[in-house]
Amino acid sequence: MYTTRDDSGLDIRAAPYAMLLLRIALGAMWISHALLKIMVFTLPGTAKFFESVGLPGILVYPVVAAELFGGVAVLLGFYGRYASLLLLPILLTAAWVHFPNGWVFSAAGGGWEYPAFLAVAGTVHVLAGDGALRLKLPRYRAASVAA
Repeated sequence: MYTTRDDSGLDIRAAPYAMLLLRIALGAMWISHALLKIMVFTLPGTAKFFESVGLPGILVYPVVAAELFGGVAVLLGFYGRYASLLLLPILLTAAWVHFPNGWVFSAAGGGWEYPAFLAVAGTVHVLAGDGALRLKLPRYRAASVAA
């Protein structure tokens, strides 16, 4: 009997599209957070916030660049799983910064559950791959020679 599930119960026909949805959500989140820092809080304002929580203000520039370009890479599936891996330290730092505020996002200063959840979602992306409709460059392999 033909089945679309593997031994773990994963639907192998739907999994690539599930990863596509996760990739779109993660990419949109990264891009929107980069644009929020640029257009609403401004880079100097975000630098002041970084300094207020004990981080060097100059870090705002590589962080925003990573969020913006990493978000585009994740969204398009252009080596997105590697972008998610490289972006994980930003999420873990955000969770650390917001940890004293408590669990819920509605707490003053925002809670740590949102960056923690996104870190888990990013880890799923790293482990499961880019899924359907990705823009990954083809691998070039040496032609095998039949003996």
